[in-house]
Amino acid sequence: MSNIVIRAESLGKRYRIGERERYLALRDILARAVSAPARLFRPRKPSSPNGDATHIWALKDVSFEVRQGEVMGIIGRNGAGKTTLLKILAQVTRPTEGHARLKGRVGSLLEVGTGFHPELTGRENVYLSGAILGMRKKEIERKFDEIIAFAEVEKFLDTPVKHYSSGMQMRLAFAVAAHLEPEILLVDEVLSVGDIQFQKKCLGKMGDVAKSGRTVLFVSHQMNQVRRLCERAIWVEAGRIQQDGPVATALAKYEATMTSGSWTQAGLSGPGERARFRCWEIVEPSSSSPHLLQTLGPVCIRFVAELSQPVLRGHHGIGLFTSDRNLVWGCAAEGLKLQPGLHEFKYTFPMLPLKPGPYYWFVSLWDDQERLVEWDCEPEMIVATSIHQHPHDRWNGILNLPSAFTVSAFDDFPREVPLASAPNGPAIP
Repeated sequence: MSNIVIRAESLGKRYRIGERERYLALRDILARAVSAPARLFRPRKPSSPNGDATHIWALKDVSFEVRQGEVMGIIGRNGAGKTTLLKILAQVTRPTEGHARLKGRVGSLLEVGTGFHPELTGRENVYLSGAILGMRKKEIERKFDEIIAFAEVEKFLDTPVKHYSSGMQMRLAFAVAAHLEPEILLVDEVLSVGDIQFQKKCLGKMGDVAKSGRTVLFVSHQMNQVRRLCERAIWVEAGRIQQDGPVATALAKYEATMTSGSWTQAGLSGPGERARFRCWEIVEPSSSSPHLLQTLGPVCIRFVAELSQPVLRGHHGIGLFTSDRNLVWGCAAEGLKLQPGLHEFKYTFPMLPLKPGPYYWFVSLWDDQERLVEWDCEPEMIVATSIHQHPHDRWNGILNLPSAFTVSAFDDFPREVPLASAPNGPAIP
């Protein structure tokens, strides 16, 4: 179809482990051509210190299509093949089998400082990177001030990039790639280098790129970022596509798989330890994973503690944190008397209206001012509920409260009372 701008068909990429290819300079190639011209037309056999090399498939039989203006997330564990896929699409590397067709100019940000020369200044690298992306000098000049303002590197514009921090390089590289109007923007897991405010700024810019009808492919381990930006997601595992569909469906299956399995054991740190937390799980509602929450409530959470000695004047504390380590909720219980053995600590909530994403439980147990155990519960709790918030992330908080809205005529308002105004207040979302 005419509106399909990316088509990948049976892509595969094989790498050779243990191969050590000899570097050939121009003089070596000329010498080989003079001594034995036929060698130039023979496939060169790679050498290996052990004789034979091991092959692995980073990608295997990957096929998908992306339409113009679509924003697609690519998710998966480290080593799943996500970056290899983007490198093939960006024509940085060639596939071993299959092929990919892209329609339009491609801007890619695959690693910090892509296309930058460390000895050149920030100003010079903007022109260099823009030229690599296929931009004309006049086009770069027209966007130059906007790029520098977005990257927030005005003071260091004439400083060589080798003196930039990794965050400064990432900001400038993203600003160039996003502002020079590529029809297709490929972004790898690079936003983790920047601070939280700049990450939000980049997400907003990618949203603007998508709204202008251009296409974005976004690789990230931050599921909240994928939820905010993308409408579709591909889950890649062991080089193959496991799920391709709406972002909520793909992320729910990925997160359920990542958190499934047996309980995680906290373990004792030494033979004389008096207490430990063995595990935690979501008791209610039941789901495919004991650490995946898919409904707002009611919710029951259980923590299992093991004591080797009695606790006479116990204090138990608990906290729930976001992935950014912001405290969402905390509670404590005093005056506990516990005998040696296993104990079940349960918390029941009428509802946990949290926005989707990862969260962390933290639990502790003390006895008469003596700390017995503290545990950052593993694995994390994944909230994969429906979203009941503002469509723009800047107006979202931590809570994900469902609500009902109605509007109707209202005739009883006193006409003589002036309406309050706040000219200097925040903009209405």
